[in-house]
Amino acid sequence: MTALAVKGFQAGYDPDLPIVKGVSFAVKKGEAVTVLGPNGAGKSTLIKAIAGQVACLGGQVTLGGDDITGVPSYALAKRGLGFVPQTENIFAQLTIRENLQIASELVEKRRRAGQIDKMFDMFPDLKLRPNDLAGTLSGGQRQMLAAARALLTDPPVLMLDEPSAGLSPKLVGQVFETLARVHAAGVTLILVEQNVRAALGLASRALVLVDGELAHDGPTDALQDSTTLGRLFLGNRTREVAR
Repeated sequence: MTALAVKGFQAGYDPDLPIVKGVSFAVKKGEAVTVLGPNGAGKSTLIKAIAGQVACLGGQVTLGGDDITGVPSYALAKRGLGFVPQTENIFAQLTIRENLQIASELVEKRRRAGQIDKMFDMFPDLKLRPNDLAGTLSGGQRQMLAAARALLTDPPVLMLDEPSAGLSPKLVGQVFETLARVHAAGVTLILVEQNVRAALGLASRALVLVDGELAHDGPTDALQDSTTLGRLFLGNRTREVAR
């Protein structure tokens, strides 16, 4: 079953200069897929446009078979798409619990307390200090809180933009261990990531963007060879799709 699909997708900030140029792919339910590529390839633009934060200039996005092309970002959580942006993904001046309470407004009132407890069970580091200000958390803990906020509505698909950005190697490990648990719980994951090693360790499939176009779509095993990655990152123009 297809969880999310894009077809002929174009996106960007200027209608005359699309950054994402006709990208097509489909993600199966339960998959963990990483989007890789050199700086400026359009990775973050792609995921932000799917999440309704950058203009879609053409093509289509479907979520569980339903067309969500151009749906505003605030409405997508109710439709089953969770998104964790790279920055400004928590309220630093509020406590951990208050951050979760705000996110729970999208959940039926009778389920809110239970969903918050569920997030505390999934993210034990947050459970230990629910009344601490979010701004006092480490980078890795902030990412965990951001993920918890997105997961509170039980979205079948969770997208993350650079979850390891700016983190120490130790914290990168903690974040990806958490994401592995989330994936094991049945959530479909799509993540843009510059830490290739960490991304390939989590995902079973990789998309590689080069100059806004899809240069590779296939199992992560095929990218363990640094020569293959280097060739793709340097701009191989032959689209590679696993059969």
